[in-house]
Amino acid sequence: MVSTGAYGTWPSPIDARLAASHDGRPEFVGTVGDEVWWTEPRPAEAGRRALVRRRADGSTDSVLPAPWNVRSRVIEYGGRPWAGAIRADGGPLVVFVDFTDQRLYAHAPDGPGEPWPLTPLSDVGDGLRWADPQLHLDRGEQGEVWCVLEEFTGERPTDVRRVIAAVPLDGSAAEDRGAVRELTDDGHRFVTGPKLSPDGRRVAWIAWDHPRMPWDGTEVMLADLADDGTFHDARSFGGGPEESVPQIEWAADGQLLYASDRSGWWNLYRADLNGGTVALCPREEEFGGPLWRVGLSWFRPLANGLIATIHGKGTTTLGILDPETGELADIAGPWTEWAETLAVHGSRIVGVAASPRSAYEIVELDTATGRTRIIGAQHRDEVDPAYYPEPRQRTFTGPDGREVHAQIYPPRHPGRVGPDGELPPYVVWAHGGPTGHAALVLDLEIAYFTSRGIGVAEVNYGGSTGYGRTYRNRLREQWGVVDVEDCAAVARALVAEGAADPDRLAVRGGSAGGWTAAASLTGTDVYACGTVIYPILDLTGWGTDETHDFESQYLESLVGPLAEVPERYRSRSPINHTDRLATPFLLLQGLDDVICPPVQCERFLAAIEGRGIPHAYLTFAGESHGFRRADTMIRALEAEFSLYAQTFGIDRPDVPHLELKK
Repeated sequence: MVSTGAYGTWPSPIDARLAASHDGRPEFVGTVGDEVWWTEPRPAEAGRRALVRRRADGSTDSVLPAPWNVRSRVIEYGGRPWAGAIRADGGPLVVFVDFTDQRLYAHAPDGPGEPWPLTPLSDVGDGLRWADPQLHLDRGEQGEVWCVLEEFTGERPTDVRRVIAAVPLDGSAAEDRGAVRELTDDGHRFVTGPKLSPDGRRVAWIAWDHPRMPWDGTEVMLADLADDGTFHDARSFGGGPEESVPQIEWAADGQLLYASDRSGWWNLYRADLNGGTVALCPREEEFGGPLWRVGLSWFRPLANGLIATIHGKGTTTLGILDPETGELADIAGPWTEWAETLAVHGSRIVGVAASPRSAYEIVELDTATGRTRIIGAQHRDEVDPAYYPEPRQRTFTGPDGREVHAQIYPPRHPGRVGPDGELPPYVVWAHGGPTGHAALVLDLEIAYFTSRGIGVAEVNYGGSTGYGRTYRNRLREQWGVVDVEDCAAVARALVAEGAADPDRLAVRGGSAGGWTAAASLTGTDVYACGTVIYPILDLTGWGTDETHDFESQYLESLVGPLAEVPERYRSRSPINHTDRLATPFLLLQGLDDVICPPVQCERFLAAIEGRGIPHAYLTFAGESHGFRRADTMIRALEAEFSLYAQTFGIDRPDVPHLELKK
């Protein structure tokens, strides 16, 4: 039976606890012998990431018990935190980064011992950090692991250096920094882990420098490898200031495969070491993405010469590319988004994929048989899927006739409809990054709202990835303008279509999306309220010494050079326009956040003191950039809904009341 109920009042089995328990996704898949391994979120275990192995018999278990937390902090967003191999005795060996102390550890999970540390601690700044490890059991006396070393040289976030280093597996460097062998110098600010050529004679890696971000321009570096394991004659082999190369791999014949956006789209190329380059499948699609973390992968070469590749425009799929003919065959299946992680073993390809009806799960394709199956983190419907939203991919028209891409999630409930004549409230979601993308996948946080009668519009505003470099570059020096305008254009279009209530619109976002949300509240009259999550609110402060090294010069491209356009920094910052703020808002902030620190929120709140604007500020100890603990996510989601209920006049006594101060 379907009954009528006011939008926002509908009962739903998707509560905040269920949404929190499914937050996060599997990451960093790899193979160890015939087994598939990956990291997986554990919101109920203080938000740690577990390392999971799937044995050959199909059983899965966590490699390390709590509180081991397999997560790197290199460039703060981290990177690939583990690598595994089979030892001479036939057992697995894994090296991993533990989040608590950021040391690199080794562990033989089938043996009797505990993990042993491989790297030392440092009391300088934020110490020593490691990412993108690659095991070389045949190098050194007992083997080595090559990886990215991030070393702080002072107390400021920008007092840091990054090099490629070799760490002995015998633990001799655990108390001796001198036993870590540096393989590169300080020639570049940022580096990825080195890839060893099939003949063992050369290594390649990616490097870039401030003020560029990796989606602006990177270099492919190539060096000769001497018999003693040292790098020689390091030189730039490809890429450049206006060419982004996010991934490189060696083909079996010794040619270098890489993704580059030289054509305006991240496409795949093959280069021989004499400099000859061939485009393998030129298309107006993305075969790569933004390198937010060290060690991401969008493609992998197979032993038979074919290439497994994630590709698409807006959404992504997994395809098998024949580099000789350029033919690309996509796999069958419901998935609309493949995460930036792939592994291959023999004829098998393993990745992480999701759809509008399923969360991220581990998917395996056997290219020998064409069979695809889910082998880990399998999605299970804990409620009737009739409560899930049905997204609609839309392209709207923004200012100057420009295209604006979005996913629209109307309210949906199997037993409720809204009253005749009533339009639903909508929340406009601005994704983070801002060089990022809102994926078309099942998100129970979205379902939490839509199943209660509140629509959600996820906007891939100008600057988003997935639509080519020209679309990304739309945000250059226009952050706080284009993103705000595009989100408002979607909201206004929904109103004009008669799909949304013009008086009950909200905006929300986290990180860079928090900036867009705050800038929308202080710069437009579209929204009745907003949720601002670990935001940037003061460009001048954030662009000087209030963030980490990786993004410390991001604003050079997003806003412009601070020394040349200081007034632009001031005029666009929400903190300088609190006099325009007239709507209720909710601020959510992790107290351990070094990317968007609490001081930004504190200054904003001081600026509105005494203004009589209803607001709430919730802080969470132990949380950094991106909430990971179940209790945090539950509190945050319920507080957000309470804000909308109070602002939109929705009666929800079953949701904890959020106290709004004035």
